[in-house]
Amino acid sequence: MVFGLLALIASAMFTGAAFYVNFAEQPARLTLNDRALLTEWKPSYKRGAAMQAPLALIGFVLGMLAWWRIEHIGCLIGAILIIAPWPWTLIVIRPTNNALLATDPGKAGPPSRALIVRWGVIHAVRTALGGLATAAFFWACVSY
Repeated sequence: MVFGLLALIASAMFTGAAFYVNFAEQPARLTLNDRALLTEWKPSYKRGAAMQAPLALIGFVLGMLAWWRIEHIGCLIGAILIIAPWPWTLIVIRPTNNALLATDPGKAGPPSRALIVRWGVIHAVRTALGGLATAAFFWACVSY
């Protein structure tokens, strides 16, 4: 069950980071003026992606290993849910990311602010997927 516990830890770390973004960082940055908002969002996004993408991949691999070892459906469900932010990001969030990354901070204004507000909403899906994955791994760990 070591793989399941490690998958639970990776998933909880992913979820904690995503939750922090939605409930602390995003509301705080939305208090900034448009230029500062975009200037803050750009490096924050890049650093967050560099942390969360590997956590999702690690959680997926560990979850699949746990499922292979103990055959608990919670491990399979958790593995699928923790990797689901990858396609969500590539299909749904990426166009918004690309538009924001391509915007010069000097040209920030209501359109870039609206994109960052939208980004926060669609990022919340990543938080929810991580939370559901964490719950699935927890279920597998406590019921094994």
